Amino acid sequence: MKKFLIGIGIAVAIIVAVIIIGPFYIIEEGEQAVIVQMGRIVNTVTEAGLHVKVPFIDDVVRYPSRILAWDGEQKSMPTREKQYIWVDVTARWRIADPQKFYESISTINAAYSKLGEIIDSEVRTVVAENYLRESVRNSNEILERVNTLDSLGIGDGLDVAEISTLAPSVSYESVERGRRRLAEEILERSRRMVPEYGIELKDVVTRQIRYSDELTQSVYARMIKERNQIAQAFRSEGEGKKAEWMGRMDNDRRSIMSAAYERSETIRGAADAEVTRIYAEAYNQDRSFFEFWRAMESYRTTLPKFDKTLSTNLNYFNYLYSPEAR
Repeated sequence: MKKFLIGIGIAVAIIVAVIIIGPFYIIEEGEQAVIVQMGRIVNTVTEAGLHVKVPFIDDVVRYPSRILAWDGEQKSMPTREKQYIWVDVTARWRIADPQKFYESISTINAAYSKLGEIIDSEVRTVVAENYLRESVRNSNEILERVNTLDSLGIGDGLDVAEISTLAPSVSYESVERGRRRLAEEILERSRRMVPEYGIELKDVVTRQIRYSDELTQSVYARMIKERNQIAQAFRSEGEGKKAEWMGRMDNDRRSIMSAAYERSETIRGAADAEVTRIYAEAYNQDRSFFEFWRAMESYRTTLPKFDKTLSTNLNYFNYLYSPEAR
């Protein structure tokens, strides 16, 4: 009886252990798994829910099925013209084939390391094959329109052709591909490398591109030089326009003054002729009265200015002292 009870206890313990360890396992939403039996993959599970395994033999290796983020570190890379820039790249990826993933990489940390190797290599290759302007610029908008004056709220601005005319040493290099196209090329090249690891690469984005300290000073110096050249070109153009308008204004002033002087002389000549005619008519009507009137007008004008008179024995004073008033 005692042995029977011991046997029942052992059986119950085994049943409880089996239940505790369980033939059942749950795959959560956003998870997937591979079932490994003695180091060999026997099944892959991608559906969420309750599933059955062989206790003590099957091992469930879980992986996320959602999209994951990979963030690289800033690294210094040379461009085609051997200018060094700091590039920071991020990517989005997912485990597309858990069986391949387990066989080739096994762990998420190993996947991050492998992605870092692949993406960093492709980024370095693409950056080295292209000029600096392709990495830092995304379009040729600066060639289509340079709103130098618009940014200051003055005028309509000048286009590149006009700036090139004013400042021939200032040039803007054309972008053939641009930053966005380079990111697409990095994605395309990296995608070809990851399927063998069961990984699907969703996108690769250049998060930041920063000049090295030496290049930063060089770029700033070039920008300052170009701005000064353009500013000087505007000043020279403005001085030329000013001289042109001042010349026009002086010519217009001279023309107006000449026409006004001609008209004034014409009017003055006509007035003098009319005065002469009136004087002549008055003189002919009563010559003695005319001479008397002119003498009186002369006295009224000149006598108040005399401080003293030394002699009145002059013909000029005849109308004042002569009894005959002549």
